[in-house]
Amino acid sequence: MTDFKLRQCQTLRGARLRLTLGPASPKARPMTAFTILLGGALSVTPRLVAQVKGTRIIAADGGMSHAERLGVTPELWVGDFDSTPDALAARFATVPRRRFDPAKAKSDGELAVEAALEAGATALVLAGALGGDRSDHQMIILTQALALAARGLALLLTSGHEEASPVLPGMIRADLPAGTLFSLVPFGDLAGLTISGARWPLMRADVPFGSTLTLSNVAEGPVELSLVSGRAMLFANLALPAAASAERNPA
Repeated sequence: MTDFKLRQCQTLRGARLRLTLGPASPKARPMTAFTILLGGALSVTPRLVAQVKGTRIIAADGGMSHAERLGVTPELWVGDFDSTPDALAARFATVPRRRFDPAKAKSDGELAVEAALEAGATALVLAGALGGDRSDHQMIILTQALALAARGLALLLTSGHEEASPVLPGMIRADLPAGTLFSLVPFGDLAGLTISGARWPLMRADVPFGSTLTLSNVAEGPVELSLVSGRAMLFANLALPAAASAERNPA
């Protein structure tokens, strides 16, 4: 695998999760991408299949249920297995397991991410990370993603029909189909935010925490964002028809 060094500028492509690469360096680590199968809802789309292709796979407890529909066999299965039906356990009986006590202090997803980091992960696709019945789980996953991004990892969170990625100081490029609804949700004050390739662009804007300024924008093709300071999550809804995205901040 070719060595490269990571830059702050990231690219999220429909075909796969990529980073904008710098020239090869003898001291740089090779990029190792992992997909973590989480227990949230997951719609298997051609875009998702392409994003997962070529990555190493770790399942977190009941997230193993997504493996068959994705056509993958994880290299490791992690968790307390309280969400794993017997039939699912039997179908993947040959997958190595790392079992934890149900009274553990970490979620199955966090343990699966830790296993990927131990194996040298530098990029993560968190499949089944969005939506579901537990808003507390959803919020923790988002904050974990921001923390991991701050450590230099590239992350894509996906439900198949919706995607999210951390935005930190620097630049990010999202290759979104024209007409895709997207929002940038601040996790604190944002300074110097620039958005291009969108119906409502911004130029070096300051966005206070709690503002809805960056809610409900529409991609006109690849979207580029740059940020001087702050942190946010970029959400893209790939399933909502473009016509339903036409109104700015309908809420």
